[in-house]
Amino acid sequence: MSISEERMRILQLLADEKITAEEANRLLSALNQASKKTTTPRTRQPRHLKVRITDLKTGRNKVSVSIPMSLVNIGLKMGARFIPSDANIDIHRLQSAIENGEFGKLVELDDPDSDERVEVWLE
Repeated sequence: MSISEERMRILQLLADEKITAEEANRLLSALNQASKKTTTPRTRQPRHLKVRITDLKTGRNKVSVSIPMSLVNIGLKMGARFIPSDANIDIHRLQSAIENGEFGKLVELDDPDSDERVEVWLE
């Protein structure tokens, strides 16, 4: 589950009155701290954007692609048109992470309809 999905889940729990505002605040703060630790910018810049699509039934990789950073911005703009509207992926967060030279996982999405997991990270 991506950071943005986790944030939305916490906010939904608050809206459904399953947690208090104080609990939501603590959870969001902890999530922000964890996010900073896993995607802290380093002095060197990421060299590749990696994409892996895994078959959930067999655990085998269907697609494993390494895209040089010099091509990522073009690909991101083109690929954004193909993101399903219900995927809950924040394209601006992805662009920001790339621009800031963050490392680590940016997207992890399970698609139960096609039994696939999509993972995207910077390395």
